[in-house]
Amino acid sequence: MDRIIEPILCNGCHACYAICPKRCIDMIQNEEGFLEPSIDKDKCIECNLCTTTCPVNNDLTIDDKNKLISIVAINKDDNIREKSSSGGVFTEIANYILDKNGCVYGAGFNNNFEVEHMKITDKSEIYKLQGSKYVQSKIGKIFLEVEKDLKKNKFVLFTGTPCQIEGLKSYLGKDYEKLYTQDIICHGVPSPKAWKKYIGEFKGNIKDISFRDKTFGWNKFSMKVESDNSTYLNTLDKDTFLQSFLKNFNLRNSCYNCRFKKLNRVSDITLADFWGIENIDKKYFDDKGTSLVILQSYKGQNLYQQIKNKFISKEINLEDAIKYNTAINKSVELNKKRNIFFKNIDRYKYDDLVQKSIKETNIEKIIKINQRIKGKIKRILG
Repeated sequence: MDRIIEPILCNGCHACYAICPKRCIDMIQNEEGFLEPSIDKDKCIECNLCTTTCPVNNDLTIDDKNKLISIVAINKDDNIREKSSSGGVFTEIANYILDKNGCVYGAGFNNNFEVEHMKITDKSEIYKLQGSKYVQSKIGKIFLEVEKDLKKNKFVLFTGTPCQIEGLKSYLGKDYEKLYTQDIICHGVPSPKAWKKYIGEFKGNIKDISFRDKTFGWNKFSMKVESDNSTYLNTLDKDTFLQSFLKNFNLRNSCYNCRFKKLNRVSDITLADFWGIENIDKKYFDDKGTSLVILQSYKGQNLYQQIKNKFISKEINLEDAIKYNTAINKSVELNKKRNIFFKNIDRYKYDDLVQKSIKETNIEKIIKINQRIKGKIKRILG
């Protein structure tokens, strides 16, 4: 077999890697820094498990087609909310699973501040998985570990992007009563290579990183990088990594036409920032973080019932809930400068790379001027 799927469609979820019975698939970093499957043809037995397990090829059905329940939630514990990207809901879901001697899987930093999926079994480790990490996480052998824990009859919470959740479920091939899955409303996943370049330009040994520091508020969150001799803090409109993320320069190709962005999902719970809550119910807005919780399944509903006393919350109309969160079912727009960004990623410092990508070309300036002139003429002529 030559390839499992067209590279532009691959989301790097590792399902093919995990399912291969001959271990003939490796995940290799492409020139943009994203992991893609590479098949050893000498070992391949043409079983086609990789192609049928790939979540892009494999449309998963949703068993319990209950009505989606959307909730606005704020954790009553201010310390938890401060450490969280939004309202502090994930922490309580994780606590619930860990109280049952279960395991929690999610994205965290390794010792080099690369983002990878990892397993925790104790509440003292929850901090590793708290907070957004705007980099595509490496799954590695995590799907295999999840399956082992489920076969041991353990409670398992697996958190990740929608494509990672579908990848896991497609790999497992059946439902497990004690498996709980929680995804997010995902903007898109940035390149690990871009991230490595960005943090590699900081001086000193890095001690901690937050993509969503709330020093200047939840709405205007900041990138915070603490090293042994300094602290860097810059808001989302000034930090160049956050700008390359929000302007869609550094995202994976499949993110621009994501088939996993949809209302009804195979996950049990979807979490997100409740953007626009100040326009819907000001009681839930203090600029310290507010969560949107969408209960996708009966299992998700039952879990939330067990932890709802931890929150100030109420059920809210789904249309209002997603009004300012269009990323739930709409892919981000491909930035025309993306190719410039990746073409020059090895040539410039990260700040210069982003500024070069943002900067308008002379042709673009002329087009804008012409558009303004045409607009004025149209208004004059009526």
